[in-house]
Amino acid sequence: MRFISVALTCILLIGCGGETTSSTPTAGAVPEQTYQWKLVTTWPKNFPGLGLAPENFAKNVERMSNGRLKIKVYGAGQMVPALEVFDAVSQGTAEIGHGAAYYWKGKIPASVFFTSVPFGLNAQEMNAWLHYGGGLELWREVYEPFNLIPFAAGNTGVQMAGWFNREIKSMEDIRGLRMRIPGLGGEVISRAGGLAVNIPGGELYTSMQTGVIDATEWVGPYNDLAFGFHQVAKYYYYPGWHEPGPTLELIINKQAYEGLPEDLQSIVEVAARAANQDMLDEYTARNNSALVELVETHGVQVKKLPDDVITGLQKLSVEVIEELADRDPQTRRIADSIKAFAAQSKAYHAISEEAYYNAREK
Repeated sequence: MRFISVALTCILLIGCGGETTSSTPTAGAVPEQTYQWKLVTTWPKNFPGLGLAPENFAKNVERMSNGRLKIKVYGAGQMVPALEVFDAVSQGTAEIGHGAAYYWKGKIPASVFFTSVPFGLNAQEMNAWLHYGGGLELWREVYEPFNLIPFAAGNTGVQMAGWFNREIKSMEDIRGLRMRIPGLGGEVISRAGGLAVNIPGGELYTSMQTGVIDATEWVGPYNDLAFGFHQVAKYYYYPGWHEPGPTLELIINKQAYEGLPEDLQSIVEVAARAANQDMLDEYTARNNSALVELVETHGVQVKKLPDDVITGLQKLSVEVIEELADRDPQTRRIADSIKAFAAQSKAYHAISEEAYYNAREK
C-alpha cells in the first residue's frame, strides 16, 4: 500500500509538472522567426471599404500569427503611386499589394477577366468561379511569369453605372463622353464612341470638378458619398453593367510567400478569404443607407439607363470580349471558362435567386 501511495503521488507530481513546463519556454530554445512585410495599395489610406480592407487583413494576420507576421500598410502614393503597385510587388519592393486586376491590362490583357466582365458574373458567382470553378488556377497561371501569387480579397457587389454631367438618353449621348472607366467597361465605352480614361480614385473629384472628365464610375453609394461626387455631378445612373461582381485582389511576391512556413502561408490565405467576404458584407449593408442620404439629403437624381442603351452596351461588350479572347490561347481559355460558368449560373439562378427576387416583390 505504501508503494502504491508513493506511486500515485509521483504520477500527480509529474502531471502537475507537465502543465507547468508546457507554459514555460524551454531553456536554450530558439525563438520562432518573425517577418515584417510591406503592403502597398491602389487606394487612399484608410479609405472606407476599399482602403480599410488591407488594414483589416494586416491586423488579422498579425493576430492569428501571434505577431510572427506583421504587415505595414501604405496607401496610394505613400510608398509607390497607385498604379505602380503591380511592379512594386513583382520586383520585391513590397511583399504584398492590394488593388484590382484590371489596372494591369497594359501588362496582362487577360487580367481584366479577374476583376469583372460586363454583363457577367455577380459577386456570388465570381467567388464561386474563382474558388470552385477553376478561376483561381487560371489567375495564378497568368500572374506566374510576373513572380506574383494572386488571391481574391474583396468584392463590392454590383456597382452603379456612374456619375454624369449630362443625361444619357441614347447611345448617341455616349459619343465624345470623357469617362473614367477602367477594364473591359472602358473598352466598351471607347467602342461606343466615348473616351475612356484610367485615373486613380484619389484624383476623380478634382477631375470631375475641373471638367477633365464628363463622367466617372467608382463603386457605389457608400464610397461615392465619401468622395463627394454629388457635389460635382448631377446625374447618378444605374445599373453597373460594367462591373456586376468586381473582385479586388491581394498580390504577393512569390519568393516572399514561399519563404513563409506553411502555417503562416495558411494564415495569409484564410485572412484573404475573410477580407473577401467581409468587404461584400460591408458594402451590402452600407450602400443602402448611403443611397438614402444621397437622395434625401443631397437631392441626387438617380436614373436608370434606358433599355436601348443597355442593349447597345451589351452588344458591344460581346464584341470586345470575343476580340480580346481571340488574341491568344490562354486568354481564350479564361474567357471560355467564365462563359461556361455563367451559363450554368444563369440557368440555376433563373429558378433560385431571380425567381425569389420576383416573388418577394409581389
